Amino acid sequence: MSAIAPSASAFASRPAAPHPSDHFAITFAPLSLPEIYDLADDPANGAVVVMSGMVRQETDGKPVIALEYQAYEPMALKVFQQIAAEIRATWPDVSHVIIHHRTGKLVVGEISVLVAVGCPHRAEAFAACQYAIDTLKHNAPIWKKEHWADGSTSWVSIGACEQSPTGC
Repeated sequence: MSAIAPSASAFASRPAAPHPSDHFAITFAPLSLPEIYDLADDPANGAVVVMSGMVRQETDGKPVIALEYQAYEPMALKVFQQIAAEIRATWPDVSHVIIHHRTGKLVVGEISVLVAVGCPHRAEAFAACQYAIDTLKHNAPIWKKEHWADGSTSWVSIGACEQSPTGC
């Protein structure tokens, strides 16, 4: 009996092993800007761009008191790894890609996601960081439950944020 080798396209959907300078996390613990910056910092960098997503006090004019995040962690981490691989293919000089996302209930002002990209040049660092957060919001299996001031709640897929006029 002979084994059939997977086609090349079967490997295209699987990210390669993570780059040793990259770091990904889904965590219940609060996120730390200094920690993320330190993970992305490197003497070869001319820029470290950090994007911090926070819980805001209203969405579409409706007061928000909290957001509750859930994630399918194994798949989300694979999505983060794939994002980093795509970044490195597009911007080969990138030295570090860091993506951390919170889960659990967060109140207004708390950080829900941090993305950092280290690179020798600022233009590439900005572009790669924007690509990372935009792609994460579109592809990662992460959901949020909005807790409204009137006591009501509603679930939203982060990917659905791309179709929203406010971008969530």
